[in-house]
Amino acid sequence: MIPLPFFHGLPVGVLGLGRSGVSAARALAASGAEVWAWDDSEDARARAAEQGIALVDLYRCNWMEPTSLVLSPGIAHTHPAPHPVVALAREAGAEIIGDVELLGRAQPDARYLGITGTNGKSTTTALAGHMLQLCNVDAQVGGNIGQPVLDLEPAGNSGSYVLEMSSYQLELTFSITFDVAVLLNITPDHLERHGGFEGYVAAKKEIFRRQTSPRTAIVGLDDETCRAVHAELAAIGDQRIIGISAEREVAGGVYVRDGVLIDDLDGQQVPALDLREVPSLPGRHNWQNAAAAYAAGRACQVPAPSLAAAMRSFDGLPHRQERIATIDGVLYVNDSKATNPEAAAKALASYETIYWVAGGRAKEGGLDPILAHLDRVAETFLIGEASETFAETLEGKVALQRCGDLATALAAATVAARRDGKANPVVLLSPAAASFDQFADFEQRGETFRRAVQAIPGTRDEEGAV
Repeated sequence: MIPLPFFHGLPVGVLGLGRSGVSAARALAASGAEVWAWDDSEDARARAAEQGIALVDLYRCNWMEPTSLVLSPGIAHTHPAPHPVVALAREAGAEIIGDVELLGRAQPDARYLGITGTNGKSTTTALAGHMLQLCNVDAQVGGNIGQPVLDLEPAGNSGSYVLEMSSYQLELTFSITFDVAVLLNITPDHLERHGGFEGYVAAKKEIFRRQTSPRTAIVGLDDETCRAVHAELAAIGDQRIIGISAEREVAGGVYVRDGVLIDDLDGQQVPALDLREVPSLPGRHNWQNAAAAYAAGRACQVPAPSLAAAMRSFDGLPHRQERIATIDGVLYVNDSKATNPEAAAKALASYETIYWVAGGRAKEGGLDPILAHLDRVAETFLIGEASETFAETLEGKVALQRCGDLATALAAATVAARRDGKANPVVLLSPAAASFDQFADFEQRGETFRRAVQAIPGTRDEEGAV
């Protein structure tokens, strides 16, 4: 746990009692702060009270006392409108910050690696942390990846924090200047929380705030928006800039050519690793993740051969193209984390014969990113609120069934994959939608899929599971 002595004896508001909020409340209390914690959910308040967290109704408290409100990142503080408690705190002059800001204040001498992007940031964060740890770098992984940062251990001036940073977290973090900052990609997402696409891009660019040489910015070049960010940073010239790509050669950067990771950081175009030999990183989007994590390791002065060896042993992350099992020749893949069409499109591009389970609560923007990959889809099985909306787009383009729920869709996909007799069939859960219509979160959706797959009778190929 991270000590927060600068709040000793002071009242501090904490709004939102999910994982990060509970972690912040516990760390503040352990440091002698007077915690005023609240959540709009009665169940969340009850769970927090069971852990000994002091509850104070932040709608009715005296906001002239606390100087700070620690806000869980899922709670709006600007768009589409500030949460009422945020408005009260701000009117009284209290600062609005997140738990990552507390880490930065408590551990100012640590090295910070920050990773953001619309898609791929969890895999890149986990991969970078895995490689650094195997290469004897004192590195801890946390942030949006699911490990609250205040549950980590103090790093002092010899350790590193590898942090997945969402756009929400970046807006609430002010004290950290990342020694290595990674921007993978930007496509429209969370637009209502940022007042539109420009606001979303601005939030993502906060990863580079105050960077000066020798700090390093690593920028993906596979989408137009990030290419513009790269050009903007290069024109200013404040920090070292490394371009990375899974689609094109990048002079002086790290890129993938015909599946091989190329290190051109020293201008030598050195083949570092054949990524086709790393089963936990399938598809071109994961090649971009690999290039970014490798570049981050090199920016930390880790030798290239050590990074390549460490990457080979990466097992991947749950719910991100996670290979569950191969049963009677059918591979089952859990990509529940694909909560938007862009992420699902990346999964569809990774396999040849797909029985696609999709749907949930649709996001803005439609299914356009999916359409170029429908030639890989043998049949689609729709679930959740988005079923009719998705069907309107997909009908006439691909065979589909409206299944309603995940269990029905999995059963239908299994029947179809076995019946058709096509080579290398893949039943892929890649919803292209949020989970909140039928599940608490994408993790619960993925775990439900995993358990259902494990219950399917048949002959298992152990090599098909990871």
